[in-house]
Amino acid sequence: MPDERRDGRRPHGELVADVLAVRWQAGRPMTARQVDTALDRGLARTTTATILTRLHEKGTLRRTPSGRGFAYEPVQDAAGLVVGRMRRELESEPRRDLVLRRFVSSLSENDEDTLRRLLLEAEDDSE
Repeated sequence: MPDERRDGRRPHGELVADVLAVRWQAGRPMTARQVDTALDRGLARTTTATILTRLHEKGTLRRTPSGRGFAYEPVQDAAGLVVGRMRRELESEPRRDLVLRRFVSSLSENDEDTLRRLLLEAEDDSE
């Protein structure tokens, strides 16, 4: 059942994704207030600060002192974050070959062609 909130609040994961999108787009460190302003959602500053702090604790963002608080910047771009999640999932599965086989069989023809090309390029680079 979808997460339908009667109070109009968005699901937590969506807000985190929006905060990360603002961070990747900015290309410079930002304070919680600056992120909140960029989101333009009328959130409490503490809500944005809490999300940024949690992302820092997870290693997704790095922070540097800025005034009485911190400025945050991404450790990786969006693709790097997805790669990290994929790698952690793969490493947690004892039957890696089965996971990879099912992943490859679920790819679209275009994605399969891209993966094949990238594997060949990686092989050429290693020689």
